[in-house]
Amino acid sequence: MFLLTATKKGFSSKEIQKQLGLKRYEPVWSMVHKLRKAMGNRDARYTLEGMIEFDEGYFTIESSEIEQEKGIRGRGAVGKSNVAIMAESTILEDIETGGKSNHCRYFKAKVLTDHTSEQINQTIQESISEKSILFTDKSTSYIDIADYVEIHITEKSNKETTTETLRWVHIAISNAKRNFLGNFHKIKGKYLQLYLNEFVYKLNRRYFEEKLFDRLVIASITGL
Repeated sequence: MFLLTATKKGFSSKEIQKQLGLKRYEPVWSMVHKLRKAMGNRDARYTLEGMIEFDEGYFTIESSEIEQEKGIRGRGAVGKSNVAIMAESTILEDIETGGKSNHCRYFKAKVLTDHTSEQINQTIQESISEKSILFTDKSTSYIDIADYVEIHITEKSNKETTTETLRWVHIAISNAKRNFLGNFHKIKGKYLQLYLNEFVYKLNRRYFEEKLFDRLVIASITGL
C-alpha cells in the first residue's frame, strides 16, 4: 500500500514484487488489484456536481486471439476500449482582465462496453448529479442526456472544443494513456477499469501527498 501511494504515477505489480523481494508474482498482482478495486469503490460513493465536462477516450488494451481473428474495425476495433471520462470544471473569470479559465476538481472514469445512448445515459445517472450542467460534443449517443441533468450544452467537436470547453477531460485522457504506456506493458480489457480506478483515485487526491497512504488504508477497510 505504501509503494502504491508513494508516487502519483503507476507502480506495476512486477516492480512492487521486486521492491519487496518476493519470489512469487501472483499474490502481489492479486493484492494490488484488490487495492485498486477498493479505490474504485471509494470514489463510486460520490457523484460529480456543478459544471461537468464529458467525453470519451479510446485506450489500447491487449486483445484476445478471437478478437484478432475477427479483425474488427472502427469504434469496436481490436485492441481498443471505450472509456467515458468526466470532470468537474468551474469557469473562473479574472476581475481585472476579464480573462476566463477553467478550474478542475474531481474526475470519474467508466469503461463502456458499447457506444449506445442507453449505456451513456446509465453512466450519467450513476456518476453525475441531476442538478448539474453538462458539456459534451454533438455525438449522436448524447441525444437523451438532457433528461438526466439540469442543462445539457453541446458544441461541435473541433480543436477549440478540445482545448477549451472539454479541456480537462482531454488532459485526463492524455495523462492516463501516457501513465499506462509508461508503467504497464499490456493491460487486458477486463482489468482496464481497475487501472483507471487507481489513476482517478490519485488524481482526485493529487494534493494529499503523504496523507494518501492513510486514505488508502481507510478505503481498503471500508471499500473492499
